[in-house]
Amino acid sequence: MQDILLLLAHPDLEHSRVHAALRKALSRDAGAGARWQLRDVYALYPDYCIDVAAEQAALQAARLVVWLHPLHWYGMPPLLKLWLDEVFAYGWAYGPGGTQLNGKDLWLVVSTGGTEASYRPDGHNRFFIDAFWPPYEQTAQLAGMRFLPPLVLHGAHHLAQAEIDAHVDTLVDHLQRWPDWPEIADLMPCIQGEAPEGERPPVADAGEAPRAEPIDEPATEAAR
Repeated sequence: MQDILLLLAHPDLEHSRVHAALRKALSRDAGAGARWQLRDVYALYPDYCIDVAAEQAALQAARLVVWLHPLHWYGMPPLLKLWLDEVFAYGWAYGPGGTQLNGKDLWLVVSTGGTEASYRPDGHNRFFIDAFWPPYEQTAQLAGMRFLPPLVLHGAHHLAQAEIDAHVDTLVDHLQRWPDWPEIADLMPCIQGEAPEGERPPVADAGEAPRAEPIDEPATEAAR
């Protein structure tokens, strides 16, 4: 049974070392009997037109969702962000009635160009890598998903092939053993966060144009 969904998001896989190796291994092992389905979002949607229904169906079939991507400006690449905006829809993934992802696990597998030492208060990235996880963790919480400890590979540009191979082996081993990981044995199930309907802009009735903001009363960021 394919109960693991892998979302690979690398904007330039042809020039990747780490994610190209991951894709090769995961595709090779994704045959009959494999636990996972691999979806390369940049290959699927080069025009950025996402098939939301197809992606939601893939999510519903999975119990573990894995995002694999290089860290871009301390976050996810643009197509994965668009995928998240459109697929994790209000009323489907979160908010009133949005319970389709409740009880699933979300695992982040990322690589960085900077070394591990650069992700320290005395390094040029100024923060430990954990400081960049709250947006991911809060996304999971809002959807009722359990956020698993991320798997990070630092210094991707300068790694020896043996180090990349070891990272690939670690990922595949974890996928094959999930959820039997000692590091998550004590993690509690996620309690879904609230997204009150009143915090969203009003939706226009069918056939009605959205109400324009008053020209002389521009909405401020604080009021949104």
